[in-house]
Amino acid sequence: MSILETILKSQSGGLVKQVSSQLGIDQGQAGAAIAQLLPALTQGMKKNVENPHVLESLLGALQGGNHSRYVDQPDSLGSSDTIRDGNSILGHLRGSKDVSRQVAANAAQKTGLDTGVLKKMLPMVATMAMGALSKESKGGALSALLGGGSQQSAGAGLLGAFLDKDNDSSAVDGLLGLAKKFF
Repeated sequence: MSILETILKSQSGGLVKQVSSQLGIDQGQAGAAIAQLLPALTQGMKKNVENPHVLESLLGALQGGNHSRYVDQPDSLGSSDTIRDGNSILGHLRGSKDVSRQVAANAAQKTGLDTGVLKKMLPMVATMAMGALSKESKGGALSALLGGGSQQSAGAGLLGAFLDKDNDSSAVDGLLGLAKKFF
């Protein structure tokens, strides 16, 4: 299952409903916006795990953190703690706030939603992405998911496969097609 599938299906669509409610947009807009924002985050994740230290840090966070709560408890998405954690995740994945602003601006052009709404959504999407990865890593036992070999290559392979289900080196097409099925 991809990150987007996990997010869209979790809690019978509860994550999308919660984002919709928190931001005052309809569920179709929320799903489309998530599908636009998520590829930028997952591409940042894929790029970052090429560094063994970053991969080790991510794996530690997935094993030791409680990120799955973001997927299991949709009502937590709007809390100040979740937003703070999401902004921290964004900082690790995308670097500067300027990059996050550009991601929101690009998604605004494609969805027709206001850039300000998408900026508010980014930390929520970041926490949902980490939650989905956390569930996947715990559901299959992280060592089994890595499947042997060096931790770096196995982890990058796992993450790459999870983020790019159709193996075309781009998560964007698959994510957008999947989102359209739900909304």
